[in-house]
Amino acid sequence: MIKDKRVNKIEEYIIQHKSVSLDELMNVFKVSKNTIRRDVQELVDSGDFKKVYGGVAVNDERAKLESFHDRQVRNQTEKEMIGKAAANYVHDGDIIFIDSGTTTIEMIDYINIKQVTVITNNLDFIVRALPYENINVITPGGILERKTNSFGILKYMDMLNTYNINKAFMASTGISLSNGVTNASPLESELKSSIVNRSSEVFLLIDHNKFDKYGLMTYCGLDKIDFLITDAIPSEVYQSYAKKNDIQLIIAE
Repeated sequence: MIKDKRVNKIEEYIIQHKSVSLDELMNVFKVSKNTIRRDVQELVDSGDFKKVYGGVAVNDERAKLESFHDRQVRNQTEKEMIGKAAANYVHDGDIIFIDSGTTTIEMIDYINIKQVTVITNNLDFIVRALPYENINVITPGGILERKTNSFGILKYMDMLNTYNINKAFMASTGISLSNGVTNASPLESELKSSIVNRSSEVFLLIDHNKFDKYGLMTYCGLDKIDFLITDAIPSEVYQSYAKKNDIQLIIAE
């Protein structure tokens, strides 16, 4: 088994069992203790897992919801590149959804001359779109999630079925083959799932640090994505998955 695939399988195993010993991982994956230690260290370095006596466990800190500002200042250049690349797929007359997130917000600077209808729960996008009369903004409303500067819906989800969304530009706390596309806010997850199911084409905008990470809730499987826009070529495991599932991989430059 190649390393990347093995590490992904180990990640799935730890998530399933919450806490496992190194000896158990050795027996399950038929590799040496040194190999397991290196693989486990790689997972620990990602921040999703922590070492415990004789083994490794899921790091519950991963589920904490980070503030919008803390996320916004991280990898800002990469986010701008991804937002610009995503904007190339927006055309006059489109009806699009722009998700909450610090990467999707970067699209505003590149679509503000286009005639589009934007459905969004992204409060910052709504504010920044105010000067542009050519952008028709629709918000589904809901409960304001101050940590993410966005609205989360708990009721009246059926209203989304009246909109013919041809392109959805989604954000994520992290993605993995085992957990799919994830999110840290329970208030937003139902909305995200509904949008993915409703849209003709789904674009996922994530920087390279989001691979092999996961948040509190999964809002869709990775196979539901049509276009994956990121700033660096992902591992062979993700390249192979994208090819197998007809996901167009776009590297922003």
